[in-house]
Amino acid sequence: MGTPGFAVPSLKAIFGAGYEVAAVVTNQDEPQGRGLKVLPSAVKSAAVELGLKVIQVASLKEPEFIAKLKDLSPDVVVVVAFGILPREVFTIPKLGTFNLHASLLPKYRGAAPINWAIINGETETGVTTFFLDDKVDTGKIILQKKIQIGEDETAGELASRLSILGAETVVETIARIQNGNVKISEQDSALSTKAPKISREDCLIDWSKPVADVHNFIRGFSPEPGAYTFLNSKMVKVFKTRLTREASSLPAGTIKIESGRFLVSCSNEVVEVLELQSEGKKKLASSDFLRGARIESGARFMPGRK
Repeated sequence: MGTPGFAVPSLKAIFGAGYEVAAVVTNQDEPQGRGLKVLPSAVKSAAVELGLKVIQVASLKEPEFIAKLKDLSPDVVVVVAFGILPREVFTIPKLGTFNLHASLLPKYRGAAPINWAIINGETETGVTTFFLDDKVDTGKIILQKKIQIGEDETAGELASRLSILGAETVVETIARIQNGNVKISEQDSALSTKAPKISREDCLIDWSKPVADVHNFIRGFSPEPGAYTFLNSKMVKVFKTRLTREASSLPAGTIKIESGRFLVSCSNEVVEVLELQSEGKKKLASSDFLRGARIESGARFMPGRK
């Protein structure tokens, strides 16, 4: 069960390992992109390419869907980047239902673990497989694998690496369940942290924070949904920055153009902006942005349109 591109490597790995995939469950086709063209999910597209049976659902509580799943009589259900399964669904398979989560649980329980790990300045993360229970992301851990987070790595880049690591972990988890050598461990909820769903308001850049926090914030929301600020009453999304270790004496958000570099003051140092996008325009490297926007030193990013 899965929907976005993050789940595709796991599906392909399960299929490639020779396991019989009774069916692939995914969301219904939805409008996507600027043109809002109705398209299949990434998981559906991959399943069709592999010649697998696809079941699309609008609600996991639909009696018809539950009946279909029971008819399949699966040994194991694998969940990767999907909705919250009700008990009447995750208790169907003989050997259990497990989920792949993109964090080292119990840290970063929730919908956006990759984003919040980067925003919070973590240098290490990983993936966890665990058996589902009634509370979200709290089930007994089966397997964990760790990975280091690069200083400039974006959420999108980290997600790509975790999807590959996750696929390996999923296949190993299935093998352990199949062979009956699963060693589960309880999560310590006292050590848990939250990774809630991201809202638009979460993505507004606060240039008055220390430069490391600003840098982590920007890469944590890159490429989607994109951290944003305002310049001359227009929204500007910032996708890539670089730490400079250069001291700042200007008000937070002040832009300084120096030797072709796009620098912005934070509370303690300046950060170099490498990639950004003005409202209604294309995403550009800072050098191209500067040529088109004609920004001068002293201009200032603001928290709103005024």
